[in-house]
Amino acid sequence: MFTPKYPTPDTAPAPAPTAPQITAQAPVVPAATAPVAQVAPAPARPTVQLTPGSTLALAAGGGAVVLVVGAVLVSMLLAVAITAVSVALVAVVLKSLLKDLNNQR
Repeated sequence: MFTPKYPTPDTAPAPAPTAPQITAQAPVVPAATAPVAQVAPAPARPTVQLTPGSTLALAAGGGAVVLVVGAVLVSMLLAVAITAVSVALVAVVLKSLLKDLNNQR
């Protein structure tokens, strides 16, 4: 029941043999060569350019997130405070009832 279950081994056939590799020889360089321009590789990801409009939108979005998170945290704190007050009130009422019960005996 608790033994590991391993996948079945791969039973694919061996790859077909490839053509023999040719050994590299020293390249022949012509006497007069024209200079070759170096081309920089393209960046992997395009860079982000912030325009004034996108900066304003980013700031507004960040402000909205701060307001929403703040509202959630304040409401949670208020819920805890209301619960604490109600528990304290119940404790006072129960203490009063038990005191009256003990005085009547």
